Amino acid sequence: MAYYVDLLASRKHGTRYLGVTNDIVRRVHEHRTKAAPGFTSRYGVDKLVWFEIYDDAATAITREKELKKWRRDWKVRLIEEQNPVWVDRFPGISN
Repeated sequence: MAYYVDLLASRKHGTRYLGVTNDIVRRVHEHRTKAAPGFTSRYGVDKLVWFEIYDDAATAITREKELKKWRRDWKVRLIEEQNPVWVDRFPGISN
């Protein structure tokens, strides 16, 4: 089973959310439809701008915790290395 560490954003350089999941399509869909009240619903964080794939949950969780300690500008650089214009990656993975 694959595990994903993902960054969602409200817009380019906007509010971001970092998470880990074993079903990225379901999880991003929940954020996009505001299925659960909370941070992402309140701030309109619904665009998948970056993700990494791992083979096991422990490694994915360790990576998520590492990234949560990073400064904002480091996370922006991480996103822009793979996605310079912050294109929403969800349509490409949800088909």
